[in-house]
Amino acid sequence: MCGICGIYGFNGLGPEAENITKKMCSVMVHRGPDDEGYYSDGKVSLGMRRLSIIDLVTGHQPMSNEDKSVWVILNGEIYNFPELREQLIQKGHTFTTKSDTEVIAHLYEEEGEDFVSRLNGMFAIALWDKKTNTFCLVRDRLGIKPLHYWQSDKTLVFSSEIKSILQADYQRKLDFDGMSRFFTFEYIPAPQTIFRGIKKLLPGHMIVVTDTKTQIKPYWDVSHAADTDSNASEETIMEEIYERLKESVKKRLISDVPLGVFLSGGMDSSSITALMSEVAVSKIKTFSIGFKEETFNELGYAKIVADRFQTDHQEFVVESNLVRELVPKLIEYLDEPLADASIIPTYIISNLARKYVTVALAGEGGDELFAGYDTYKAYQVARLYRRVPKIIRNGIVKNIVRMLPASGKRLSFEFKAKKFISGIDYPPEISNFIWWGAYGPAEKEKLFAPDIHEKLSEDLFAPIFYHLNNSTAEDTVSRLGYLDLKLYLQDDLLVKTDRMSMANSLEIRVPFLDHTFVEYAATIPSFLKLKRLKTKHILKKAMAPYLPPEILTRKKIGFDIPLGIWIRNELKDFVTDVLSPTNLNKHGFFNQATIDNLLKEHFQGAHNHRQLLWPLIIFQFWYNHYME
Repeated sequence: MCGICGIYGFNGLGPEAENITKKMCSVMVHRGPDDEGYYSDGKVSLGMRRLSIIDLVTGHQPMSNEDKSVWVILNGEIYNFPELREQLIQKGHTFTTKSDTEVIAHLYEEEGEDFVSRLNGMFAIALWDKKTNTFCLVRDRLGIKPLHYWQSDKTLVFSSEIKSILQADYQRKLDFDGMSRFFTFEYIPAPQTIFRGIKKLLPGHMIVVTDTKTQIKPYWDVSHAADTDSNASEETIMEEIYERLKESVKKRLISDVPLGVFLSGGMDSSSITALMSEVAVSKIKTFSIGFKEETFNELGYAKIVADRFQTDHQEFVVESNLVRELVPKLIEYLDEPLADASIIPTYIISNLARKYVTVALAGEGGDELFAGYDTYKAYQVARLYRRVPKIIRNGIVKNIVRMLPASGKRLSFEFKAKKFISGIDYPPEISNFIWWGAYGPAEKEKLFAPDIHEKLSEDLFAPIFYHLNNSTAEDTVSRLGYLDLKLYLQDDLLVKTDRMSMANSLEIRVPFLDHTFVEYAATIPSFLKLKRLKTKHILKKAMAPYLPPEILTRKKIGFDIPLGIWIRNELKDFVTDVLSPTNLNKHGFFNQATIDNLLKEHFQGAHNHRQLLWPLIIFQFWYNHYME
């Protein structure tokens, strides 16, 4: 696990390239505090910062093959590297280390660009083949590890983090479409970033550069059409889920340092804890975050699971004052705006865990693979609601919902009802993201200043249609799951988890996102995942013999914080200052009257505008830090 960066020169590199690479590495020390390494030859310059997990003594990067014609740097872990290593030794390859990075160099010698299809893991890889003058950048199938790049006429610059690319000769410019999409989705969908010209390499893709051309190539995607077996019994599928997920957990225990689990008390993290307790050779360490506000607090459920499996359990209660302290600090690690407020508890739990372990397992991916979100329930309700005559829906129901009093409770009826109505008139795939996101089309119209509207793309939802065009799913629930994998999971949850954990030099592993498990989950019929309004039906049945009944029957809460309450009370002065005319006039992007009205209605309790105010707060901190 580390941070990687470097420069490829289309016509060669000058002597300053290695110093620039070292500067790029210097802003990513948090990703790899244990070691650093460099390679430069006049055509490429490679750099890395290392967090030592496997082969603590001889795992120094960059690494090469026997004749030093192939050079590799890796961010991540290759879980099947021991098997690959043995196969390569049998073919005559000589190894000087026991690390997974060296395996990549020899595997490339054998299989060329197809080497990536043999890897099981989470990874971002840069590889340089001196013999053929071929340079490759590769990102793992699900996007667990980040990889950004910027291409000019002379160079291709890449890094695990955007702040590293900003150390090169890139001139900072705002991408207005990226900014606009941030306020729609609460994150910026790949390949776009908030910086014009800087891109994210899409998961399951690779960039191959030769003397004659640069190509971006897909090498993997989720397939829903192939191998779907609707005739398999529930019992057979349940057994497959259990055995495959247990094997995935077992693979992710490979480490030369201590491991733990992020335990929320929800279905997914509880399942990981249960399976880890079966295959781990030592006592499990678990970590949980809670709040004083009961509708947000999950510590009780986490404690039930910790007691059931007799883990070494640690807890922390988050309070509002930490928001003031942490938001300015966390922006430095995010690099671009991300309005997922759970970045705060994610940072705190990572900080807590790092005092005890270097690696932790987490439950990301379970909701996307098994239709676990409330938005899937909303889709089921919407199918019936759309049969109601429009005159009743628009003339009566909408007016009643708009008059519902504001609630500060987590996922209150009022919040859900207003969200539901805001997306009901769109196709299901668009409704899903309006229900998830912050600013819908109507709110966006009021948000930006008139001159900014002229700079924005007309298609707010282009990222959704891009991924829909690649989907093989034949039913709506499967398409929604595919889109959640490709957007919300990829560009929100995994970004949050990576940045906040690496800010604390902690590695997070996600068993649900083993690509073989994802491929299998895609073959399970959607009616076994979402049964009427029951989410994760088949996963719950598969894990029922191993989990406490309280976990199987509880309502989903989600990893969120009581922002609406805090903004109205303890954080009122903080928010008023951040969104003051003095601050916002620095750029003039927004309609000040709209923001003043949002603040007024929220402070008076007329509406809970937490989901509209928080993106503005995050954006303003980002702008002050990166663009001023």
